[in-house]
Amino acid sequence: MEKVINILSKNSSIFTQIMSELRDVDIQTDRMRFRFNLERAGELMAYEISRYLAYENKTVTTPLGTADVPVLKDQPVIVGILRAGLPLHQGFLRIFDHADNGFISAYRQHTNENEFVIKVEYMACPDIENRTLILVDPMIATGKSLYLSYQSLLSLGTPKEVYIAGVIGSEEGVRYLRLNIPHAKIFIGDVDKELTAKSYIVPGLGDAGDLAYGLK
Repeated sequence: MEKVINILSKNSSIFTQIMSELRDVDIQTDRMRFRFNLERAGELMAYEISRYLAYENKTVTTPLGTADVPVLKDQPVIVGILRAGLPLHQGFLRIFDHADNGFISAYRQHTNENEFVIKVEYMACPDIENRTLILVDPMIATGKSLYLSYQSLLSLGTPKEVYIAGVIGSEEGVRYLRLNIPHAKIFIGDVDKELTAKSYIVPGLGDAGDLAYGLK
């Protein structure tokens, strides 16, 4: 599989309108709206990814005859990174409504103010052997959470295709994923240049998990 990175905000669309609301500090105060915008972003990203998947013709009987219509050849496995990934995952599931699903926890455990390790403690996922795997996480800061999540998932099989979906990533995080999961296709809303010493994306949008569900 060729290397692919698709930045959805490169072209103006309703997706960029959603991105503006996700970043806006005034709109962010409405948690329900923030979660809804993450879901909408997931729906649009899922549509974009669907264009790369394999299809086969199915003959469908209509009230007046039959029609040959392309349908997905195989259903993907969508894996959300807890907890911030839940609304984005739900958006994907509205499009891939017959997909299998997995969930995995990956979080930062700080050793001091600016240093942390990534901990993966929980995983529930079906077999991914020779399946299409879609990993969804709103924020790709260093990329290490997604990478370690992917490494943990490999205990359940080797996928035939890997897609990574994020709303905002840092240049460093996206570069890290391209180096460490080189066969993955990355779909991302936008890529920001700066990553602080505490690994926060600037301008970013803040902590997606806190904005969606409240402070930890």
